[in-house]
Order: sequence, then C-alpha cells, then structure tokens
Amino acid sequence: MRRLPVYLLLDTSGSMTGEPIEAVKNGVQMMIHSLRQNPQAIETAYVSIITFDSDARQVVPLTDLASFQMVNIKASGLTSMGAALYLLADKLQTEVAKTTPEQKGDWKPMVFIMTDGVPTDNWQAGFNKLKAVNKGLVVGCAAGHSADDTVLKKITDSVVRLANADAESISKFFQWVTASVSTSSTKVEESGKEVTGLEQLPPPPSELVVIA
Repeated sequence: MRRLPVYLLLDTSGSMTGEPIEAVKNGVQMMIHSLRQNPQAIETAYVSIITFDSDARQVVPLTDLASFQMVNIKASGLTSMGAALYLLADKLQTEVAKTTPEQKGDWKPMVFIMTDGVPTDNWQAGFNKLKAVNKGLVVGCAAGHSADDTVLKKITDSVVRLANADAESISKFFQWVTASVSTSSTKVEESGKEVTGLEQLPPPPSELVVIA
C-alpha cells in the first residue's frame, strides 16, 4: 500500500490566541471528517500535524485517517518556523517509505505550512535541511495582515494569502486543503501520477489569493 503523506505545519504562536487557533482546530477536524468520506483518501492519505511556537513539536505522527485523533493545541510564544522545517525534514526521513529496487515507497508528501506572522528563529537552517530531503509539494499560507509571505516564497513557489486570520477565512483554507488532498489521492490511485504544483490542485476559494 503506497501512502500519500500529508503534513500540516501549523503556527501556534501567541498571536493565534482566540478565534484563529479555535478555527484551526475546527478546520483540522472538518478536514479529517470530510476525507474519511472519500474512498480513495481513506485508503491512501496519512496525516501528521507539526505545531510551532517557541518550539516545534509533532503533536500527531503520520496516521491513517481512520485512526487519526486530533489533540488539543494552544496558542502561546514565538514563531519557530525554522525548527518546524527542521523537524519536518527529520520526519520525512523516518516516516515516509523510500522507493527501493524491491519495493515502491510512499507517494511524494504534501506539506501545508500555515502562519500568521514572521519566523522568530533561523528559518534558513531548517529550510536547508528540508531542501535536502523533500521532493514533494510544499504549499505556504500567509494568514492575516501580519503574515510575511516573502519568507514563504523563499521556501516554496506555491504560496497563498488569506486577508484575515478569522474563523471564516481559516475554515475556507482547510476546505481547500481537504479538496487538494482528495484530488491528489484520487490522482495517484487512478493514474499513478503525483501532484507537483498549485496549478494541479482545485482552484482556491476567493478568500485565498495565490501569490505569484
């Protein structure tokens, strides 16, 4: 069984307190619930959550949809995006099966990074480590007016922006992530082809602006 690994890197810094962090938790629950209804996704998609504030931690390891249990996340502290990228690189090496002459490994991972601010640590070091191991699709989302999309653009060509980090906007982002994972799992199951760029994903809703 070749898995489609999906990693969500979620900003849980202090500025996410209140409505934004609640919207993120609801968004993840809604996404899992929706993907469980999709016969291709339930077979192939595995989801992991990495949060980053003053530190980065993997709060949910790469887990199949049926067993996935969301944990309670709280907002506090700084924005250690570099630590999150570094941790992601580690997990891609240990959790994602590589293709060998004997077996086909997992599909290339999909990574969604959502932040409402600016990295407060050395993001470049984390990015360099990630670049060395990741061959999958990385999508960055800058949520709200304080989010810096210039760093995200250096990390990936696929960046979207939400004008607001309110519940409705964040919900729309997660609906789009859900649709993107559904599309990718259907594509790999039916054609054996992986999604490599934003243009192959469903069009984002009007709240999500693609940063060219």
